Amino acid sequence: MSEGKDCGGGDALSNGIKKHRTSLPSPMFSRNDFSIWSILRKCIGMELSKITMPVIFNEPLSFLQRLTEYMEHTYLIHKASSFSDPVERMQCVAAFAVSAVASQWERTGKPFNPLLGETYELVRDDLGFRLISEQVSHHPPISAFHAEGLNNDFIFHGSIYPKLKFWGKSVEAEPKGTITLELLEHNEAYTWTNPTCCVHNIIVGKLWIEQYGNVEITNHKTGDKCVLNFKPCGLFGKELHKVEGYIQDKSKKKLCALYGKWTECLYSVDPATFEAYKKNDKRNTEEKKNSKQMSSSEESDEMPMPDSESVFVIPGSALLWRIAPRPPNSAQMYNFTSFAMVLNEVDREMESVIPKTDCRLRPDIRAMENGEIDQASEEKKRLEEKQRAARKNRSKSEEDWKTRWFHQGPNPYNGAQDWIYSGSYWDRNYFNLPDIY
Repeated sequence: MSEGKDCGGGDALSNGIKKHRTSLPSPMFSRNDFSIWSILRKCIGMELSKITMPVIFNEPLSFLQRLTEYMEHTYLIHKASSFSDPVERMQCVAAFAVSAVASQWERTGKPFNPLLGETYELVRDDLGFRLISEQVSHHPPISAFHAEGLNNDFIFHGSIYPKLKFWGKSVEAEPKGTITLELLEHNEAYTWTNPTCCVHNIIVGKLWIEQYGNVEITNHKTGDKCVLNFKPCGLFGKELHKVEGYIQDKSKKKLCALYGKWTECLYSVDPATFEAYKKNDKRNTEEKKNSKQMSSSEESDEMPMPDSESVFVIPGSALLWRIAPRPPNSAQMYNFTSFAMVLNEVDREMESVIPKTDCRLRPDIRAMENGEIDQASEEKKRLEEKQRAARKNRSKSEEDWKTRWFHQGPNPYNGAQDWIYSGSYWDRNYFNLPDIY
């Protein structure tokens, strides 16, 4: 644990790589005494960004920090760059796209909504990247981010508008917005959008998460595509967490099959081998069904138990990615990964260089991380009121909000509406920043 109530800044190691904290200053509070239903029953079918939730349902990170968790498996980008074969590069990019949502498994706490103008930066010398993000719009809430390899080998950027809908027993988050990865050594760009995330049992029972929908990754240089299907769990949970799909060339010829679980791993295999396995698997499932004479019951929202936790490895497959185990104290720490555990750490040296809009300096998140739940609640309310007052003043003076580090424009590869990094953040020249905290 970090000593006392300090913010858990890491210490420098003798080899020059910073040592990061492995725990939060305080474990999480129990949510058992709070009824989410009393708040949500008025909101069925509404968009959740307009509802104020009690702080107890949050985790001590801003959505800008949560977005940064895309970068946990940056080694897959470096690996993609190292391959000369475009199919091998696409395999690594697909593994990166799947790994980017893996940290959401069992993360049922809601990140704090970023305030307009809030920023977050992360520099990880050990992982070879630096990232800057900014909350560029409040209604709708849009977060823009831009990461670059420290060896100028890649740029990874996007803007996400998490459209949240409440459906009675579950909350669905559809992450609208394009994600772009540029491999500079190969002069290649890939674009995709993330799958839909759904949190079940928000009224009663154990919360559980699934991701579903198609993710289409396009290589804009070669025309190759990777189409991944994140499967909904289905009745009896057979498909829970499963991901499968194909890499195909521009004439739609299947070059390679991919399969695995977004919570666990991703493999590649020859398409013919994969299809033969699928056909056989389907036959076995049908035989099991007939022998059991299953009764069809009303679809349940309870978490299904999958047939087996791990993925059956088809002979001849190659492993592309496997998740790192969560730290032993994860369950007491909002189910954070080791990577998430360090996102809000700050030390005096860092505090002297980051801008005053960085969410490490947000008092409500800091109080929650320190276990001061009442103070976190008061600060959250104060910040929301301050933001409303600032918006009112702007509308009185007919003044438009100006974003600082990003500007709106078309995505250079697929033409979709996007937010593009304007540059100059890392010059550390932070004048005229808004006072948002």
